[in-house]
Amino acid sequence: MALWSGRFTEGADAFTQRFGASLPVDQKMYAQDIAGSKAHGAMLAAQGIIGEEDAAAIACGLDGILADIEAGALAFDVQESEDVHMAIEAELTARIGDAGARLHTGRSRNDQVATDMRLYAKQRATDLMAANVALREALIAQAEEHFDVILPGYTHLQHAQPVLFSHHLLAYVWMLTRDFERLAAARAAADRSPLGAAALAGTTYPLDRHATAAALGFAAPIPNSLDAVSDRDFLLDLIYACSVSCLHLSRLCEEIILWSTAEFGFITLSDAYSTGSSIMPQKKNPDFAELIRGKSGRVVGDLMALMMTLKSLPLAYNKDLQEDKEGAMDAADTLEDCYVCAAGMIATMTVHPEAMMAQAQKGYLAATDVADYLAKKGLPFRRAHEVVGRLVLRCEQQGCDLEDLALADFQAESDLFEADIASCLNLEAIVAARTTYGGTGHAAVREQLTEVKASLAADHTRL
Repeated sequence: MALWSGRFTEGADAFTQRFGASLPVDQKMYAQDIAGSKAHGAMLAAQGIIGEEDAAAIACGLDGILADIEAGALAFDVQESEDVHMAIEAELTARIGDAGARLHTGRSRNDQVATDMRLYAKQRATDLMAANVALREALIAQAEEHFDVILPGYTHLQHAQPVLFSHHLLAYVWMLTRDFERLAAARAAADRSPLGAAALAGTTYPLDRHATAAALGFAAPIPNSLDAVSDRDFLLDLIYACSVSCLHLSRLCEEIILWSTAEFGFITLSDAYSTGSSIMPQKKNPDFAELIRGKSGRVVGDLMALMMTLKSLPLAYNKDLQEDKEGAMDAADTLEDCYVCAAGMIATMTVHPEAMMAQAQKGYLAATDVADYLAKKGLPFRRAHEVVGRLVLRCEQQGCDLEDLALADFQAESDLFEADIASCLNLEAIVAARTTYGGTGHAAVREQLTEVKASLAADHTRL
C-alpha cells in the first residue's frame, strides 16, 4: 500500500509502479537509510515526541533488518515498495507494529532521501580517496625503481627534450593529488545534514536537528529547509571530481597503450592486465587500459546528465531529483574500479629502459641545449634558435643526428662553437642539467619525490 493511499481511490498499475520506482537503484543505500532512521528515532524519544519503548523497539527492529539484508535473508520487491525508504519502513512496521509507524513523525521522504544521499556520498568519496592513494603509491614505486631511466619527452606527440621516466610518472601523481583534493572537497560539501527539514518547510514538532546531525557524523544541519531538501550540488561536486580524475586516468592509459606497442616498446603489460585475440594468436592487447580510457566518457556523461536534470528545477523537491542517484553511484563505482585496475596495471608492468633510451637518441632532443650553449656565449637566443635549426636541417640532409656532426660542421654555422659543445649532446648531462625546481634533473626529481611522498603521507591521515 502506498504511503499516500488515503488520498487516492486507485493504485498505480504494474507499469507505472515500475516506472516510478527507484528501489533497484537506491536499495544500495539501505545502511545509510537505517542509520538515519535510528538517529531520527532516538532524537524523537529524547525530545519526548515518542516513547522510549517505541524508540527501543525501532532501534532493535532496524538492527534486525540490517542484519537480515546483509545476510541475504531479506530482499525487497519493486511491486511492493517504490524505494528503499518505504521498503524498510514497511518491513519495520510489519515486525514491530505501531512503533514502526511512528518513526516517520516529523520527517518526510524528501529530507530522508537527501540525508541518505549525503551519507552515501561521504562514504564513497572516502572510498575513492583511499583508492586514489593506492594508485599514487604504485606510480611512485615505479618512479623510484626506475629513477635514472631516460625517455623522450614529447610535445605535439613529437620528440622534444629528454626527461627522466620518474619525472614523467610523477606528473600523473600530481594530477591524482589534485584529484584527491577534489574528492575531499566533495566529501566536505556533503557533510551537512538535511534531516528534520521535512518536506520543505520544517515541522511543528520540536525536533533537535543538531542532535541528529551529530549522531550521523555530519558537521552541522543545513540552515534552510528548502535548500536542505532540494540541494544536489554535493553530488555535482562528487561526479565532477570523478570526471576530472577519469580524464587523468584516460591520459595515463593512452600513454600506456602507446608505450606497449611494438613501435614504442617502452613497457610490457602483465598478462593479468592484457587479453588476446579470438583469431590472431600472437596478440597481446592492452584491453584494460583501453577500458579505463573508454569508461571516462561514461562518467563525464553522468555529470552532464545531472546538470541537465537540475538546470531548471523550481524549489523545493521535484520527482526529477529521483534521477540524481544512478549517475552519482555509477560515477563513483566506475572511478573506483578504474583506480584499482590502473594501480594493478602500473605495479605489474615491465619497464624497458633500453627502448626508451634508444628513442631518446632520435629526433634531435639535444637541439634546445645547443641553442642555450650559444645564448650563454652571448648570441641572442632567437639567433641561436635559427643557427641550431640550420644544423638540424643539415642532419636531416645527411641522415644523421647532432652528435654525429663534426666540430667543423658546428663552426660552419657559428664561430662560437668550441670543442666543449660535445657536453651539450650527451643525454644524461642534458637531463641532469635541468636543476630548476620542478625540472627533470636528478636533483630536482629527488626533491619532487620528497614532496610527493610527504603529500601522500598527509593524505593517508585524512582518510
